[in-house]
Amino acid sequence: MSSMDEGYGPTWDSDDEYDNFIRKMNPPRIVIDNESSTEATIVRVDSANEYGILLEVIQVMIDLDLVIGKAYITSDGGWFMDVFNVTDKEGKKIKDEATLAQIEDYIRKSLGADSRYIPSRRRSVGVAAAADHNVIELMGTDRPGLLSEVSAVLASLKCNVVSAEIWTHKTRAAAVMRVTDEDTGLAVTDPERLERIKERLSYLLRGGDLSRGAAMAVSSGTATTHTERRLHQMMLDDGDYEQLQRQAPEQSQRPNVTVRNWNDKDYSVVTIRCKDRSKLLFDTVCTLTDLQYVVFHANIDAKDNQAYQEFYVRHVNGSPMNTETERLRVIQCLEAAIERRVSEGVKLELCTNDKVGLLSEVTRIFRENSLTVTRAEVTTRSRMAVNTFYVRGSAGEAVDQKTIDSIRQAIGQNLQVKGQPEPPEPQKKESPTWFLFANLFRPRSLYSFGLFMR
Repeated sequence: MSSMDEGYGPTWDSDDEYDNFIRKMNPPRIVIDNESSTEATIVRVDSANEYGILLEVIQVMIDLDLVIGKAYITSDGGWFMDVFNVTDKEGKKIKDEATLAQIEDYIRKSLGADSRYIPSRRRSVGVAAAADHNVIELMGTDRPGLLSEVSAVLASLKCNVVSAEIWTHKTRAAAVMRVTDEDTGLAVTDPERLERIKERLSYLLRGGDLSRGAAMAVSSGTATTHTERRLHQMMLDDGDYEQLQRQAPEQSQRPNVTVRNWNDKDYSVVTIRCKDRSKLLFDTVCTLTDLQYVVFHANIDAKDNQAYQEFYVRHVNGSPMNTETERLRVIQCLEAAIERRVSEGVKLELCTNDKVGLLSEVTRIFRENSLTVTRAEVTTRSRMAVNTFYVRGSAGEAVDQKTIDSIRQAIGQNLQVKGQPEPPEPQKKESPTWFLFANLFRPRSLYSFGLFMR
């Protein structure tokens, strides 16, 4: 609590209490302008500045399915002033009054005194448990059929997957899955049952590699971390960015990230040029925030399917990037963040009545048809399952029309294909001797994963 010492004004027991006082004295100001531009809705946000506030605002916008085409950001001193040009997914201005009200309301709540942004890893170590579900986090080496195996184990343990998001990048995979008890529809709370879930999944994920065990933790509480931010954190902590130098992709497909120092102002200037896509700004700002850099100024632009982002940053300790090692790590981490969400393969959408074991059934069909999931988003809305999968052949090859027809026959016409399947690449004929040699020495995937359950 604060107290008043005569002649000296209020005193504060903690920094949080002082910050909340500043927030209440300087409430955020959100202005939505639909008149100044013919192409986009302009959202202006002014508020007291603090570390991570930019990510909070961008996170609200992507959760409302807004596309940020341009942005101008400045936050020198104690005040945060940003301008965002946004559209809907079809590139049109936001005209729906309810949506416009939501934008203002959600941003105001995210920046208000009752919504304190906490950048520490303590909050983001795992998505916290709620009364109605548990959250399982998976992180480790990818392999064909992994999602199918995990889903089958959960189904056999009478755990229903109500939502999940899965990313793969290079040889790594990360997943955040929300599960409920099949019988009660609520979180699993029995300690013995949780231990059985741990043992089964740990055995599955470890495989023959006992050097890297799986770990599980169950916690209570209501604080949550944004799922997509958590996936970025998991892959960042896992070091997936370190694998980029060992790969040899076409340079024209890679993002162009540079870092230089503006010594007169003590800023490091991070410049990104790459193909534009949905949620790109969230991914880059999320990574800079988790690397503990503060964005003081930024200029964001996207045109003709190309994105340009320029950030003027300092570390939270107030210094720019002082070493080549630090600059290289930031470049690699941003490249990885941009590439993680790039979807490889054919996009399949399934909208059907939800039922227990649906994810296990669908991924089993994929596996039986030699398909592997490169990215997935599983949600449940009003008893309807709305699932999106990106799939390729188990060896990374394109998916042909014959395979698509086969899985559609097994799953049903509710399965929609977005985009045409790629034609299969011509196969080179191999001699029996070479075929035997190649199979004898084919590299095996490591079955080592980290597992966390909350």
